[in-house]
Amino acid sequence: MAHEVVSQMVTFPNEASEVAGYLARPSDQGRFPGVVVIQEWWGLVPHIKDVADRFAAEGFVAIAPDLYHGQAATAPDQAMQLARSLTWETAVHDLKATAKHLAGLPYSNGKVGSVGFCMGGGMSYRLAAHADVLSAAVIFYGSSPNQIEEAATVSCPILGLYGETDARITGAVPDLTEALKRNGKSIETHVYAGAPHAFFNDTAPSYREEAAKDAWARTLAFFRQHLA
Repeated sequence: MAHEVVSQMVTFPNEASEVAGYLARPSDQGRFPGVVVIQEWWGLVPHIKDVADRFAAEGFVAIAPDLYHGQAATAPDQAMQLARSLTWETAVHDLKATAKHLAGLPYSNGKVGSVGFCMGGGMSYRLAAHADVLSAAVIFYGSSPNQIEEAATVSCPILGLYGETDARITGAVPDLTEALKRNGKSIETHVYAGAPHAFFNDTAPSYREEAAKDAWARTLAFFRQHLA
């Protein structure tokens, strides 16, 4: 049974600055597992807020941080410019603050996972490699620049979900899997036949309903296993 959702924009500290984010949670009493929802290169757009709402309806507390600090894109060239202006170090700094804030909320059970899409998928992995606050991380069709080298420091189980025709990103999955397993890390991957990049985004022409539904079910099961 779906939970009724309460949502709002919030701010929380990040050392000398603040991070803004979209918070969605179940309205009923209880302590729920947390999920950091990490944006695509478009920014904190309605689709990402909707994903946070979906997690809340399933019994999670979700925060989608605004990594672009108030900016968002509607065209690919604008998105590219915003993505290039964001350093991985700055983004991970904001994501660490998000995860810490999420774990400390009174309606959180203290366990936090991350899920990211495209650019955010790579950041979900990097957060797992640079912070010990996560208990699980999900990658939707993303990669990060030093993911092989960072395999040794990944602190939690990884679930990777990819489209078959997304050759540049999906082609790197076997090497990533091997590197993680060589370092004693846990990774599950699934590649969807015929699916392109961004197959989960139901606001884009790339959306593939069957693959998206299966990936969502796998994500929920993965988080319920590791964040209970």
